[in-house]
Amino acid sequence: MLKKNGLSSRQPDSIAMAVKHPPTMSDKPSRYPAPCASRETTLSALCNLSSRAQSGSVFGRGPLILSAVPPGCLASPGSPPPRVSMGIDEAGRGPTLGPMVYAAAYWSSSDDASVNSRGKYADSKALEARQRDALFDALTGTEEVGFAVRVLHASEISRNMLRPVPYNLNAMSHDAAMEMIGATLAAGVEIDRCYVDTVGPPDVYRAMLERHFPEISFTVEKKADAKYDVCSAASIVAKVTRDRLLERWEWSEGPGLKLCQEKENEAASASDFGSGYPSDPRCKRWMEQHLMDPVFGYPDLVRFSWGPVKKALSGKVPGVPVAKVEFEADDSDDEEWNGKRKLLKGQQTLSCFDAKDEGGKKPKRTTFQYFRRNGIEEVTDFFSI
Repeated sequence: MLKKNGLSSRQPDSIAMAVKHPPTMSDKPSRYPAPCASRETTLSALCNLSSRAQSGSVFGRGPLILSAVPPGCLASPGSPPPRVSMGIDEAGRGPTLGPMVYAAAYWSSSDDASVNSRGKYADSKALEARQRDALFDALTGTEEVGFAVRVLHASEISRNMLRPVPYNLNAMSHDAAMEMIGATLAAGVEIDRCYVDTVGPPDVYRAMLERHFPEISFTVEKKADAKYDVCSAASIVAKVTRDRLLERWEWSEGPGLKLCQEKENEAASASDFGSGYPSDPRCKRWMEQHLMDPVFGYPDLVRFSWGPVKKALSGKVPGVPVAKVEFEADDSDDEEWNGKRKLLKGQQTLSCFDAKDEGGKKPKRTTFQYFRRNGIEEVTDFFSI
């Protein structure tokens, strides 16, 4: 067995190498995806974000998409590299439902006037939906603007945060930002300055980025998305990408998934979850109506590591049918069964699938009926023929 799934407590499998050996402008690892070949293929890739793996494929990472690189951001032979500025921001950090989307936008300082002539950029949260959509279409249709998008689906967030030693949302955010920077460098863009809307203490975050990318000058601030145009552009790309992804959401559990039963004169829509924030009445109603399975709970649109979801699955919410499933580690061979569990230091008491007779003796192991009903058996030897 691999200890802690073979990973460190903080780093996902895809980022561990990057953190140990961060990419620089001269170090362009092939593990990054290639940029899209054109604006058309870039927009097609964004539209296809809603196409996802079927249920059961929950261990993969969300996609990283790189736009076609603007010609003005690449150095010409015999000429000094252009001064390229990048901004980084996210959307969907707090919702109970749906992905968190990180985005980076960048362009050459020589194209500032041309890019800014297409609209006044601002923090996406301060704009109406129609304004964001218009600016997003202008940004993604502008040859001078490059961008990167990293999607962290709810299943990825849940899996990381529910580890024995959690890989928390701040760490995921930092690594997503570094992944986008590294991928842009690998595409041949030499970034001069990078503006980042902070996650956690700005000074600590900036020091980490400078340690990994010493060639870049970083500005890490609160509300950077409201102060710097390039960071505002990243905010708009992240927000609209997430909104459109949810509008076109394809359930990995199967096409046309209908999660709740029709009520009198009303059929609650499986996609009527509002903003996804736990304070949103539509989201709260969706959570109450769409607990689809008493064992496995919700579809993978839901972040199982969030407090409201844990509460719903705890069996403490009246009227919500939840199966109580508790595991216990096997007894060591040299342990004496005396009706009580011998615990290791720091180990919590857990109930077991095994039945116990009144005499305190350990009876023959009884498999939980769910596993019997579905033909699931315990495997102890993976190499037997």
